[in-house]
Amino acid sequence: MSHTVKSGNLGYPRIGGQREWKKTIEAYWAGKLEEKELHEQLAQIRLNNLQQQQDQGVEVIPVGDFTYYDHVLDMAVMFGLVPERFTYSGGEVPMETYYAIARGNKEATASEMTKWFNTNYHYIVPELGARQPQLTVNRPLAAYREAKEKLGIEGRPVLIGLYSFLKLSKGFNEATEWDHWVSLLLPLYVQVLKELTAEGVAWVQIDEPSLVTSVTSEDVARVKAIYDTIQRDVPGISILLQTYFEAVDRYEDVVSLPVAGIGLDFIHGGEANLASLRKFGFPQGKSLGAGVVDGRNIWRTDLYRQAELLQEIISLVPDADVIVQPSCSLLHVPVSAKQEQALEPALREALSFAEEKLDEIVALSRAAIQGIESVKSAFENNRIALENLAKDPARNRASVSAAVQKISTEPVTRNSEFAIRRKKQKEKWHLPFLPTTTIGSFPQTAEVRSARQKWRKGEWSQEKYDSFIKEHIQKWISLQEEIGIDVLVHGEFERTDMVEFFGEKLPGFAFTKGGWVQSYGTRCVKPPVIYGDVDFDQAMTVKETEYAQSLTDKPVKGMLTGPITILNWSFVRSDLPREQVAYQIALALRKEVEALEQAGIEMIQVDEPALREGLPLKREDWNKYLDWSVKAFRVTTSTIRDTTQIHTHMCYCEFHDIIDSIRALDADVISIETSRSHGELVHSFEEHTYDLGIGLGVYDIHSPRVPSVEEMTSMLDRALQVLDPELFWINPDCGLKTRGVEETVQSLRNMVLAAQQYRAKESVTSTI
Repeated sequence: MSHTVKSGNLGYPRIGGQREWKKTIEAYWAGKLEEKELHEQLAQIRLNNLQQQQDQGVEVIPVGDFTYYDHVLDMAVMFGLVPERFTYSGGEVPMETYYAIARGNKEATASEMTKWFNTNYHYIVPELGARQPQLTVNRPLAAYREAKEKLGIEGRPVLIGLYSFLKLSKGFNEATEWDHWVSLLLPLYVQVLKELTAEGVAWVQIDEPSLVTSVTSEDVARVKAIYDTIQRDVPGISILLQTYFEAVDRYEDVVSLPVAGIGLDFIHGGEANLASLRKFGFPQGKSLGAGVVDGRNIWRTDLYRQAELLQEIISLVPDADVIVQPSCSLLHVPVSAKQEQALEPALREALSFAEEKLDEIVALSRAAIQGIESVKSAFENNRIALENLAKDPARNRASVSAAVQKISTEPVTRNSEFAIRRKKQKEKWHLPFLPTTTIGSFPQTAEVRSARQKWRKGEWSQEKYDSFIKEHIQKWISLQEEIGIDVLVHGEFERTDMVEFFGEKLPGFAFTKGGWVQSYGTRCVKPPVIYGDVDFDQAMTVKETEYAQSLTDKPVKGMLTGPITILNWSFVRSDLPREQVAYQIALALRKEVEALEQAGIEMIQVDEPALREGLPLKREDWNKYLDWSVKAFRVTTSTIRDTTQIHTHMCYCEFHDIIDSIRALDADVISIETSRSHGELVHSFEEHTYDLGIGLGVYDIHSPRVPSVEEMTSMLDRALQVLDPELFWINPDCGLKTRGVEETVQSLRNMVLAAQQYRAKESVTSTI
C-alpha cells in the first residue's frame, strides 16, 4: 500500500454536552458575565472539544470551527465586513458590535439570517456593501496556536472558501461585481494563509460547500482563478478543499483544482460522487477526504457496509492518502449519546451522536489499515444493534403502511377552489380590512419554563399544571383583546418546541435527554427522533384551543406544525424514503385538524417554516421534493369544510423560485417571515402574482428592539403596492416565544396602530 489512511474530523458541536456554550453567552448578554469571563469560559469549552477528539484517537483534528455565534459571521468580521448601520471604525470587531450584527440593537436591525444549505442550521448573511475589507484578526492562526500550546495538538485550521463566502453573501451584484470583490478579499485570504505557513501549519481545510450546488462553467473558472492565485502566492501550504451535503456538480473540474486534497461526501450525494470516482479516477498524489460516516443524522453507521465502501474508495485512489471522516461537520448532531439510558434498548443502542461517530471513524480507519478482525467487537456490536432496531414492532405497523400506500396514489384537494372558499369565509368571519393576528406563540417566561419543569419532574400534579396554563391563556387572550388584535391565538404555553410537542404525542417518535443541536446563535433545539411508523392515537391541541375560544367572541386559531416541518426538523429514520415518512405524519395531523374543526375551531394554522429548508441542493431535484411536500400538506388540510380557514407560516423564504408550489399548498392565508429581507421578497411580487391571502411579517422578532409604527407602515407601503389589500394580513414575522413580555406587548400595540392608520387612510380614500 503506497498511501496512508488516517482518521479525521471536519468540525465538532460547539454547544458542550450540557449546552454550556449557550448558557455562557446568554449570561454575558444578560450582564451576568464580564467579557473577560466570557472569553475564559468559552476557551474552556473549546479546549474540551479538542481534547475529546484527541482522546478518542482522531488523528486529523480541525481547529477554528468553534465560534461565539456563527462561523459565517466570524469570516465576515475577520475581514471587517461590518454593515454601515453599526458603529465601527476598523480594527478587531468588538464583541458588542459582533453580537449586534447577529441580534440587532436599539439603533440598528440585525443582519439577515438564513439556512445553511439544506440543514437545520441558520447563518448570518454577510453584507458586503461599500466598506473596504481588511484583515482584522487571523482567527485560524489564533485557533491553531491555542490548540498547539494548550494541548499539543497539531490542528488543521478551517476557513470558509472565498467562492462559497461570496455565494453566501449579499449586498453586491454578482454579475458585475464578482471580480471586484475577489480582488478585495483574495489578498486577505492569501495573507491569512501566509501567516499560517509562517507559523508552521502544514494543512488547512478550506470549506467550499457551494461547489455541490448547480455550478456553471463561469463558476468553475472563478474557483480555478482563486486557487491558482493561492497556489502561486502561498506555495508552502497544503489545502484540503472540502465539500459536503451533496455530490460535487463538476467532479472533473473540482478534483483538478490546484490543491493538495479534496474532501467528498459519500453519504449525501454519495452515489454520484462514487460513480464519478469510478468513471474519472482521482488525481495522482492528492489526498482524498472520504466522508463515509453521516454527519447529519443520529443513527449508527453500518460499519460492515461502510468498510466495503471504504475499501472500494481506497482501491480507486491507489496513489492517494485517504482521510476517513464524517460527511460534514458534526455541528449538526448532538454531542454524546451516553446520557440516553432512559430510551427503549433497541433504539438506544442504535444511536450515534458526535462522540460515537468519532469512534466509528476511528474503527473504520483501523479496519482499513489492519483489517476488520482488529475491530471485530465494535463491528459485531454495531451489526446486532442495527438488526434489533429493524425488528422493533414500532417500525412494523401494518395499518400505517397500508394507509400511506393508499394516499400515495390518490389526488388530494379541498372541496372547493379558493375563490369560493374566500366568499364563504368572508361571510362567516366579518373581519376588518387588513386583519391583524400573530403567528402563534407568546413569551415563554422563566415562570412558564419553571412550571413545566416542575410538572415534568412530578413536583406539580397534572391538575395544577393545567390550571397554570389556563391562567396564562386567559391573561393573553385578554391582552390580545385589549391591544385590538383581530384573530387571536392561545399562546402555546404548554409547548416547549413546535415539533417536539407533537412528536411527544404521536406514536413512532422518541425523545432524547441530551440530544441538543444548534439551530441559530444560542438557540438550541432537541429534535424528535422519528424511529418508527407515525400514527395518531389522541387529540393533541384541542383542550387548550377550545378553552381559549371559550374566553372570547373573536376567532382563535388552532395551531399545528405541518408534516414537512416536523419531518425536516426531526432526526428521521433512514430505512424509509422521506416521502413515505411525510405521508405518515400528514395522515396523523389530518385527524388532529378534523378534531379541531369538530370542536368548533374553524381557523387552523398549519405551519411549514421548514418547507424550503428541505429543498435539494441541485435544482433538477427540486420538483420531486416539492411535489410530495405539497401533497403532504394537502393531505393534512383537505378534508375540512369550505368555511374553515387554513393558515400557514413560512420562515426565511425566498418566495419567487417556489411560488407555484407555495400557491399549490392552497392555504387560505400564508404568513411569510420577511422583515430582515423585506425588500427582496416584495420585489418578487412585482414579478409574480400571488392571489391567495397573505401576511408579510412587519417586524423582526429575533431582535429585542421594539419597532416603531413608522417602520411597520413603511413596510406596508411597499407591500401593498404589489399585493391585493383585500387579501392582506398584518402580523409579526414569526412566533414570539423567545421575546420578553414588555417588548412583545409594545411591539404588538405598534403593529395594531399601523393597521388602524391604514384602515383610517382607506376609509378617507373611499369617501373621496
